[in-house]
Amino acid sequence: MKNYDIDVLKDAAHRLLFDMSEEEYQTLLVEFDTIISQMALIGQDPAIDELEPMVYPFDITTDFLREDVPSEPLNREEALKNAGNKTGGQIKLPKVVL
Repeated sequence: MKNYDIDVLKDAAHRLLFDMSEEEYQTLLVEFDTIISQMALIGQDPAIDELEPMVYPFDITTDFLREDVPSEPLNREEALKNAGNKTGGQIKLPKVVL
């Protein structure tokens, strides 16, 4: 398994456009080592390949959701019926870019 050190963490932080203090890097390195050792321990279990991958951590049913049935889309007039400010068949919104 690949070894990780402070330089690798600093490089990753730099690529993600943030920085941390030396103390935070040390804490992160300890936590990262813990996670890596836990993953290695789990990987040693011979029955791990027989398990089905988990998609969601809880057993839930989605039978309360309606069936996704295609239907006719709204026409332009119906879609714009409740729009406050319309221009040229489109909804006019305030400028959000500075």
